[in-house]
Order: sequence, then structure tokens, then C-alpha cells
Amino acid sequence: MNIHEYQSKAILKSYGVAVPNGSPAFTVEEAVEAAKALDSGVIVVKAQIHAGGRGKAGGVKLAHNLDEVREYATELLGKTLITHQTGPDGKKVNRLLIEAGSSIKHEYYLSLVIDRQTARIVMMGSEEGGVEIEKVAAESPEKIFREYIDPAVGLMPFQAKRMAYAMNFPPAAIRQASTLMMKLYNAFVGKDCSQVEINPLVVTAEDDVIALDAKLNFDDSGLYRHPDIEALRDETEEDPKERRAAQADLNYVNLGGDVACMVNGAGLAMATVDILKHYGGNPANFLDVGGDSTPEKIAEAFQIMLDGGQSKGIFVNIFGGINKCDLVAQGIVEAAKIISEDGKTLPVPVVVRLEGTNVERGREILLETPIANVIMAKTMEGGAEQIVKLVQAAAKN
Repeated sequence: MNIHEYQSKAILKSYGVAVPNGSPAFTVEEAVEAAKALDSGVIVVKAQIHAGGRGKAGGVKLAHNLDEVREYATELLGKTLITHQTGPDGKKVNRLLIEAGSSIKHEYYLSLVIDRQTARIVMMGSEEGGVEIEKVAAESPEKIFREYIDPAVGLMPFQAKRMAYAMNFPPAAIRQASTLMMKLYNAFVGKDCSQVEINPLVVTAEDDVIALDAKLNFDDSGLYRHPDIEALRDETEEDPKERRAAQADLNYVNLGGDVACMVNGAGLAMATVDILKHYGGNPANFLDVGGDSTPEKIAEAFQIMLDGGQSKGIFVNIFGGINKCDLVAQGIVEAAKIISEDGKTLPVPVVVRLEGTNVERGREILLETPIANVIMAKTMEGGAEQIVKLVQAAAKN
């Protein structure tokens, strides 16, 4: 789960992390009133969307008086902002952060993420802040420093100080920087974060260390422990299909393509996406129905994949263990009944590969209840190749 910058900063502030003074605004008048309350020579007007790259896209403005605050707020509210992270459709700006300006002497990058290979939290830092860290990683990987944190003892003060020196903080700011790192780690663990990113982390002209920007992501599996975080969810920023899938206990991620896939198990889902790409397909989604599928759940998955007309074909790739192939087959039949008027048609070609528990019965169900556009495949490779060809052929017609 993602939240907005102003929400992230409020959480970090509660852990003692220094952030600029500011407040959210949902209307132009609220923006002007917030700027008045700050009484700062420079006011930063920042668009609040769940995406990076806002500055380059014109989503961050520097105002020097209230008239400029009004002008920029009017310009940004309701605007569709397109950044390198939003995709071509962009995101509509519904709220702003009105913040006091800072006198910046140097910008740094700092983040905490989970490293799957070491099963540890890793702190990453670089003195190349304020730019795309992906570009730094690709072109100058030696400029990114890492500290791997032992979960038994947490982030140690010597690690934080070592990182501060490696990032080349000025001597007067070393203690502040290392203290801030300790507080960031406490926030990461305390709120079950999956990522904490500060870009830029700045040293001001007064040698203060401030989190000038903040991005917090949370582990969805830990949200039951944090109703205060759950309450910060902004559903207007989320893909409606992903919201609907979450309500149905489905793991769905929209990938933007036109070949939908439905599988059971995250590993199989990733392999299915890869094999569709291998055969020249453009995956529409990652959809894991889990190990406890019912016909109703499968039917709901079909409705989500077909909603909006994005998917031009569906690849069902099931390896039944706990999941039973006959229940998946029944779900496909139920989907046809719900979606089509005659109950025997699906609007796009569907290639089905079933293996595992009750596979013979699953195949029998699909053969006994013939549904237009449903094709059985013997192998995963053959099924992926077939659905890609069908979708590509349909696109040419």
C-alpha cells in the first residue's frame, strides 16, 4: 500500500525525523490559507500523486507570494500529471502539499528496503540525491552504499555513522544524519514498511539534516496491525481492478498489456508472464487466485480480467495442488454464464492448461459444457504460444 508524501512526512515526524513545515490542501483557498500560516519567504506547492518524477513533470512549484501560491494551486489541482512512473495516462492531481521552502546546501539519497536474497533490511545511501537513483545505479553503481541490518539487533549506531561518512556528509552534520537514519529504521520496523525512501535528504545552509521528500510503502499483510495506516489509503490513486481483486482475496497487478493470465501461485504467475513475453505477447496482468479457489472466485477473476476491454485473450495456467482443477473448470463455466447472454460464450479466446489435482475431471467439465472460445492446451509452453498467436491474429483483423 502506498500513501501520499504529506502523509509519509507526518508519520516520519512522529518518529522524530526532521521534515519541512507544511500541510495538505484540497482546494485553492486551502492552499492560500496554508501558505499564510507558514509565513515563509518561499512556499513550495507540490502535487500529491502516487508517483515519482513530479518535479520534472511540472508538479512542484516555488512561490514567493500568496498570488503565486493561488496561481500554482489553480494550475495543478485537477491537472493530469504524466511522469516516468505514471505511464502515458498520467494521474489526476486532487490534493497538494503546501510547504515552507528550505535553503539547500546539498542533496542526498537514502532508503530502506527489504533485500530478498539476504532476508534482511538494507539501508542504501548516495551523495547523488535529487536525481533518478535508477540512473545512478546503472551508470555509477560505486556511488551507492549499503548497510545490511541484522534483524536480531536492528540498525546499529556504528552502521548509521559509517553510512553518513560514506555519503560524504559535512562533519557538522554527521551526528544529525546518523541519528535520522536510526529514526527512519524505527519507523520502517514500527509501521511494517516495505520501503522508506528519502530523495532528496538535504543538508541546509544551517547544517540541518531534513527529509525534503518522503515515500513510504507498506506491507499489505501487516496492515491489520495498523488501522491508522489503512485509514490513509487513497482509493482514487489505485487501479480499480486491483481494488476489486483485493476485495475478492485475489492477487492482481495490472501490467498494461492485452494477454491476460490467471494462475495459482506467485512463482507460476511470474513464470507465465515470462513465457508470454518469450512468445512475443504483452501480458495484461499478474493474477494469482491462490490455493483456495472456488468457482465463484474464478468467475470473479474472469470478470476482473475482462473488465474495460483491455484483455484480448486469456491464458489459464493451473497446476493444481491444494487448488483443484475441477473447481477451476467450474469457475470458467460460471464466468461464461455471468458474462454472456447464452451462458456458453466468452468474448475473447481463452486457452486453458490444467495439471494436478482432479485434472481429468476438470478437463471433462470443460468438454461436457462446451464454451465458445475456450481451447484446451496440453503444455504450458504450447498454451502460451497459442494464446499469443490468437491475440496477435485478432489484432490484425
